[in-house]
Amino acid sequence: MKSAKIAEPLPDTPPPSARERILQSARELFYREGIRATGVDRLIAASGVTKVTFYRHFPSKNDLIRAFLEDRHRRWITWFADALRRQQAGGRQGLDALVPTLGEWLGENSYRGCAFINSVVELGGVLPEVVEISRRHKQEMIECIAGLLPASEGREAAAQAIALAVDGAIVRAQLDESPEPALSLLQSLLRTWRREAADV
Repeated sequence: MKSAKIAEPLPDTPPPSARERILQSARELFYREGIRATGVDRLIAASGVTKVTFYRHFPSKNDLIRAFLEDRHRRWITWFADALRRQQAGGRQGLDALVPTLGEWLGENSYRGCAFINSVVELGGVLPEVVEISRRHKQEMIECIAGLLPASEGREAAAQAIALAVDGAIVRAQLDESPEPALSLLQSLLRTWRREAADV
């Protein structure tokens, strides 16, 4: 499952409700163009609902922002955990599953970085809930990474350090024409970490 699929409805589902159409428009526009740059009128037009319907489901843009981030969190974490399992089923055990999993996402044409990092940069100072949801998202990502590591006293700390490197790769991949430099650097960091962990 690649990043483009994170935001797409599943096949053979009934037509989306008005609320889902609004959320779908937010998923696409907020992620692609930014939250501040996307106005309510644009969202209403893109989702094909009336203004009354929009505000019935989302009384303010902030309500939609929170719903967008909760929805993105659920979809991304589900994809991430599933993709890690697929990589492991294909023979890549432990941390060997991490870089190819990220490569699926970073290589998508729709890739615009981490929606949570982007949202905190845009709104973290004015909408505290954005920071709270983003922290929870990153903590669940850390837990997924911890599941790739052998049990030890330092597993949580190691997972946090690896997650920090992952976030660095996510940002770096936005700067280059290809995600390969970011993925290659992350792979090198993971090899170094494993060598050092083995020597302890």
